[in-house]
This record gives sequence, structure tokens and C-alpha cells, in this order.
Amino acid sequence: MNRQRSTFLITILCFGYAFLYIPIVMVVIYSFNDSRIVSVWGGFSFRWYLQLLENRQIIEAALLSLRIAFVSATVATALGTLAGLALARMGRFRGRILFTGMIAAPLVMPEVITGLSLLLLFVSLQDLVGWPGGRGAATITIGHITFSMAYVAVIVQSRLMSLDESLQEAAMDLGGRPFRVTLDITLPIIAPALLSGWLLAFTLSLDDLVIASFVSGPGASTLPMWIFSKIRLGVTPDINALATVIITIVSLGVVIAGWLMFRQEKQRQRDVQ
Repeated sequence: MNRQRSTFLITILCFGYAFLYIPIVMVVIYSFNDSRIVSVWGGFSFRWYLQLLENRQIIEAALLSLRIAFVSATVATALGTLAGLALARMGRFRGRILFTGMIAAPLVMPEVITGLSLLLLFVSLQDLVGWPGGRGAATITIGHITFSMAYVAVIVQSRLMSLDESLQEAAMDLGGRPFRVTLDITLPIIAPALLSGWLLAFTLSLDDLVIASFVSGPGASTLPMWIFSKIRLGVTPDINALATVIITIVSLGVVIAGWLMFRQEKQRQRDVQ
């Protein structure tokens, strides 16, 4: 009975992975298709990769998305870490329920509502104080920080809740001040959570379409916006090439992050021993 159950679970697992990854593999394969028709194989070629490098619009959109994602992920990680520390270490304080609700709201709020709210906020600020002068990269970055910091806060809070407080107490017993203990003890221990939060915020920013569509302006089209405008007219082979490049970059990032986290965990185990 157990053997039949294991076979069934393995079969379901294989079907699940096949459903997720076979379309990605097909996109990679057809990115080397020489034919202009996506569904018809016309031979192996790097034609669309070369054409992709010559497309100035897509390069500008990709660079803009990377800049926005890097800035928003960095700021969201800093703010989310502070929020996670407050929720995990400050106990019950006045306004905690409201603060917790504000942190959780971006997680459950539909992106359409978030984007519309940010658009109305920026329009109102422009009428009242004259800022922002126009919607563009700055407003997109602020919008991405708004919702991505909530994810970082949840990750950091969950890591701090499982952290052994005796390490911090021992450091303070030895004369360490709270701020110094946080820098020397707490932050190095939760560094994998910070890295995970940063990567998640970076990915969410790079992948966002709905919020960016609301808060962007002329000349500030991110990569998802450019891709969406292209596929509305039909998928072309250069989109497959672009998707393959993105898949390769993300895969390398995941592998490097996993290796760094594994190395740090091994170092932590050696330090404990």
C-alpha cells in the first residue's frame, strides 16, 4: 500500500513539474528557431538574439526595469527589515494592530486597487505641492517599494521569531550595546532572510506590469510593459529570445543565491560547533 502511494505521489509530482517546466523548455528551444512563424520550426539559428541586441527600445526598457528593480529592492529590504524588527522585537506597543494591518494590506490587496490608489496619490501630490512633476521611473520605484517591502517584512519577521534570543542576551551581558548587538549578532544571523527578501523584492519589481502601468508616464516603459504591448499583436520569435535571456539570468541568480546561503549555513554550523 505504501509503495502504491509513493508511486502515485511521484507520478503526480512529475506531472506537476512537467506542467510547469515543459512550456519554459519549449520557449528556450523555439528561441533558436530561424522561422518568423513561432509555431513552425525553420532550422537552428541565433538570428533573433542578434536582432534582440540591435533593438534599442528593448535594451532601454530592460535597463530601466533593472535600475528600478535594484533601487526598489534595496530600499524595500531596508524598510522591511526595520518593520520586521519592530514586529518581532518590540512586543505589544500602541498602534501595533494598525501597523500590522498596514504591513499585511499590500499582500492581499489586488494590484489594480494598489495601482489606482498610487495614481490618485501622485496626481493629488502634484496638484498640492507640485511633486512629482510627471510620472516616470521615480513613481514606478515608489510604487514597487510600497508593495515589495511588505514581503520583506514578513520574511524577516518569521526569521526573527525563530531566532534564539539567548545569543543577543549573551552579547548584551558581555557589554554590547543594543545597536552594536544588532549589527554584529542579529543581522549576520538573519542575512539569508535579508538576501531572500531582496531577491523576492527584485523579482516582484522586475515582473510587475499592473502597478507600473498605472504610475508610469511617457518615456518610462518597463520591460513587462514593452513585452505586453508586443504580444497584443502576436508573439514573435524575438520575444522567445528575450524570455530565454531572462530565464538564464534568473537561473544564475537563484544558483548563486543558493550557493551563498548554503555556504553561510555551513559556516554558521561550524561556528556553533
